[in-house]
Amino acid sequence: QVQFVESGGGSVQSGGSLRLSCVVSGNIGSRYCMGWFRQAPGKKREGVASIDSDGRARYADSVKGRFTISRDTGKNTAFLQMNSLEVEDQAMYYCAAGSMGCPRRYDSTGNYDIPLSHANFDYWGQGTQVTVSS
Repeated sequence: QVQFVESGGGSVQSGGSLRLSCVVSGNIGSRYCMGWFRQAPGKKREGVASIDSDGRARYADSVKGRFTISRDTGKNTAFLQMNSLEVEDQAMYYCAAGSMGCPRRYDSTGNYDIPLSHANFDYWGQGTQVTVSS
């Protein structure tokens, strides 16, 4: 139904950089929500970043200023640029897609945020390992 091809994982020294890629195919339309999640051994899966079809992005506090999520909607591809990697970033990284789009929460001025929760994603990739050495 929906398939993912994830790439870009590997081993890096602390302070280094990696760029993850995720190509999505299948019956999911064109306005789906995309995100990156990670899970380390013995820990719960946590959201890293998400992006909607208009380019609005959301980041976990732990990666703000270091990671950047982007997407090429026409090519159904999402990216995660990871800079200044830390040992705590070591995990299996999963690409995810939400077929209903990213829900929006508007404030009184018309600005909005998007969520970063596994509940908003219904399709998941197989993961790519990121290893960070001190």
